[in-house]
Amino acid sequence: MSGRVTAVSSNATYSFSKPNRDSITLLTGLGVEGDVHAGVTVKHRSRIAQDPTRPNLRQVHLIHEELFEEVAGAGFRVAPGSLGENITTSGIDLLGLPTGTLLRIGDRAVLEVTGLRNPCLQIDHFQDGLLKQVVGRDEAGNLVRKAGIMSIVKEGGVVRPGDPIEAELPAGPHRPLARV
Repeated sequence: MSGRVTAVSSNATYSFSKPNRDSITLLTGLGVEGDVHAGVTVKHRSRIAQDPTRPNLRQVHLIHEELFEEVAGAGFRVAPGSLGENITTSGIDLLGLPTGTLLRIGDRAVLEVTGLRNPCLQIDHFQDGLLKQVVGRDEAGNLVRKAGIMSIVKEGGVVRPGDPIEAELPAGPHRPLARV
């Protein structure tokens, strides 16, 4: 399974959206260099409040560009970085990957998929009603989270728009993504 990077984003301060960059540097075991969410332990405010010593399984946030096209059909305008992601992708089914998938990006960066982003009310503060577009239910009534995936940096490197992404699935049995 493969795709490509369409945008990269980072922000040194807490804010919902992240500005696009020409490149980002991934740091092994930490996340995006200079990004507020980089670190060995949790950096998201809600996670810090629960237990600041827990490992940071949300070092790098990825969203598929196809989601922007989907929500545009319901009247929402979302651009890369708007939902706080670090890497926007195209052509790869991020939500269909199992936990532990390795994503090889560009020349040397490697991410390990840890789980699904758990969308929060901040999405509605960004655009009223958008949360219902990125969280829904499947035919069986199960909760479906569509706001991207989270990962940790296994091998650092520079990531730029246009870089290829190759997914390497873990040995089976595969564990479906759960929220992290």
